[in-house]
Amino acid sequence: MEEIKLLYGTGNPAKLNAMKKRLSGLGITLVGLKDLGCEIPEVVEDGKTPLENARKKAVAYFEAFRIPVFSCDSGLYIDGVPENEQPGVYVRRVNGKVLSDEQMIVHYSSLAKKYGNPTARYRNAICFVADEKHIYEAMEPSIGSSAFVLTSKPYPVMKKGFPLDSLSVDIKTGKYYYELTGNELDRLAVEDGFAEFFRKILFEKKN
Repeated sequence: MEEIKLLYGTGNPAKLNAMKKRLSGLGITLVGLKDLGCEIPEVVEDGKTPLENARKKAVAYFEAFRIPVFSCDSGLYIDGVPENEQPGVYVRRVNGKVLSDEQMIVHYSSLAKKYGNPTARYRNAICFVADEKHIYEAMEPSIGSSAFVLTSKPYPVMKKGFPLDSLSVDIKTGKYYYELTGNELDRLAVEDGFAEFFRKILFEKKN
């Protein structure tokens, strides 16, 4: 299979490495925004859904660099919680206020207590701009995270920038996310749907 070079619209090295693992074996070479060595356009992520934000980023990066690019975005959705209290794409912003890590723990532990430690999941979206005429998108369950329990009892340790991991409990093992191994976390964070997404696109273009 001929190697294909794609730009992944992220400046996060951890996200780039995780996606490289998921797409290994497909003949895709991934580079991130920081690999370009040039100014990156600022994209305002004001979409109402993960897919809207993924699309805004992918289109903006394609227009800036004129190379095949894809972007992803995610939102948090909690079972049994009414629409007006759903975080969605505004996980850190509540009632117009951007919360600190500590404030997020207080808010979401209170929400979990209110709704009896509900299950939740991250819904992921992807938008791939191949060229001016070909844009592919998806926000299917297969590219979302596994369901987990949002608990009202925080784990005693919190990692800066990832406060909700201290309130997230894996349904399969009963462990807090902070207690999981790297492989277990990788299983939860990104499903195999991303590989299938690109596999279908490559097959369609080839045929």
